[in-house]
Amino acid sequence: MTDLRTPLSRARGRGAAGHGAAHWVAERVSAIALVPLTFWMIYAALTISTAGYSQAVAFVSQPVNAVLILLVLIVSGWHMHAGAQVVVEDYVHRTLGRSALLLLNLFVTVLVTALAVFSVLKVALGGAL
Repeated sequence: MTDLRTPLSRARGRGAAGHGAAHWVAERVSAIALVPLTFWMIYAALTISTAGYSQAVAFVSQPVNAVLILLVLIVSGWHMHAGAQVVVEDYVHRTLGRSALLLLNLFVTVLVTALAVFSVLKVALGGAL
């Protein structure tokens, strides 16, 4: 059977679903945001590692430190989710398997990030003593 459609008509509806560029930019922005946050987190980890328990709790309880730790956790959680999503979308070709892995990726990253944020908030707001 001869296809009488034009090449544009055949190509329409294929390729990027209109969100590829925004996703790519979001990954790059989160990566750039993680650079200074990672340097600060290394400093914080070295500071806390040489301190005792009470000094570590006092360090995390300072508002600037708590906010920066939370930013590291949230931005890295988002970055991890976006990166794993791209890997699954690129390399898993079966629709059911891709959908299952994308859901698992979402649930795991949200769960891990939420638990980490909860832990920091508990320490920062005085619930760890």
